[in-house]
Amino acid sequence: MPPDTPVQFSQRHYQNRVIKEGDTIALLVEDSGPGGMYTELGRSCVVGKASAELKDEFAFALEARQFNLGLLKPGTPCQDVFAAYNDFMRKNGRPEEKRLHCHGQGYDLVERPLIRNDEPMAIQKDMNIVAHPTYIRGHVLSWVCDNYLIGPNGPGERLHRFPEAITELG
Repeated sequence: MPPDTPVQFSQRHYQNRVIKEGDTIALLVEDSGPGGMYTELGRSCVVGKASAELKDEFAFALEARQFNLGLLKPGTPCQDVFAAYNDFMRKNGRPEEKRLHCHGQGYDLVERPLIRNDEPMAIQKDMNIVAHPTYIRGHVLSWVCDNYLIGPNGPGERLHRFPEAITELG
């Protein structure tokens, strides 16, 4: 994305431009491991230095993800998680989630449960859940993406060890 021109994720054939100084890159790695189970890892990179606005919104994305994770306790209906998350976003002046921001993964990249208003399933122990709050506010696309295994009291530690930071390149 050019500086101050945030865009949502798109297919590669719509991204036909040369990366330039000041650009932000939303990097998403989706892959299955030796056992065939999928995970995702996503961070933002900047060619140059990250703006204060991008840093502030990334800090909020981490806060939003932490709030969302706090809701993922075994037995909690996915519809309740979705409603509480959107309430949190509204109360903090951020746009409501309209896309799939949190979901199960396994032998498929996207598996149930889906954290949205029409999912009848509830969170269960041993689920592999990816959380990736993503939104545009002001001049930036803000997001972060990691996987968690649901334990008896909720999510454990992140499965990935990549730093929770914006990577500044160059």
